[in-house]
Amino acid sequence: MPNDKTLHIPTPDGLADAYAAFPDGGGRHPAVLMYADGFGIRPVLREMARELAGHGYYVLVPNVFYRHGPAPVIELPEYIGEEARPAVIAQLMPLIEAHTAERTLRDADAYLRFLTTQPEVAAGPVAVTGYCIGGLLATRTAAAHPGQVAALAAFHGPVGADGPDAFTGITAQAHFGHAESDLTPETLGRLDEALDAAGVSHTSEIYPGTAHGFTMSDTDAFDSTGLKRHWDRLLPLLDRTLAGSR
Repeated sequence: MPNDKTLHIPTPDGLADAYAAFPDGGGRHPAVLMYADGFGIRPVLREMARELAGHGYYVLVPNVFYRHGPAPVIELPEYIGEEARPAVIAQLMPLIEAHTAERTLRDADAYLRFLTTQPEVAAGPVAVTGYCIGGLLATRTAAAHPGQVAALAAFHGPVGADGPDAFTGITAQAHFGHAESDLTPETLGRLDEALDAAGVSHTSEIYPGTAHGFTMSDTDAFDSTGLKRHWDRLLPLLDRTLAGSR
């Protein structure tokens, strides 16, 4: 079983609580900065971080809404179904809207700097991955840190929300796994054109039959086939880009 712990990361705006999972047995491991979906750090995110750690990575999951309190910032039901979802989203939207691009980049600087100080983290490039709004945060982080971020992965995330110019500067190898309910093949084509124009080495695909949030087993959007495809795309990407840090 991987080790795990709760940490506090100093940022310009305070201390961000975070969850970290990493392989048992000592040594240093390549780092993955994992941005949660809007529902934040909770059992399913810890489980996903531990699973990734089991493949040989140090996985850091920050509470991006730390300015509003420690995770869970709002009370969450064990299962986020159709009845619970509207009230939960209504509570979360002000937090998501307050988390501006400027805040994202200030925090990303702090998270990546923190990773370089951890005794379990190997020197070398890192990966960033994210889910839902976390996919956008991961994309912003990769664009702002081209020399440090070697891999970028985002799942059911609004990665094009900042416009095509936002991809400029990304040197990471990228994979975007989209929910079928989130975009049309035509929209996917325009996104691919923007990524190509920015020179981003990437794969970008719609996962068949999926709804927004398909990776999260504690929601009614969960799709086990989509989650498996996510691991089938994510793990080889990390192996290709971070193998030199092992």
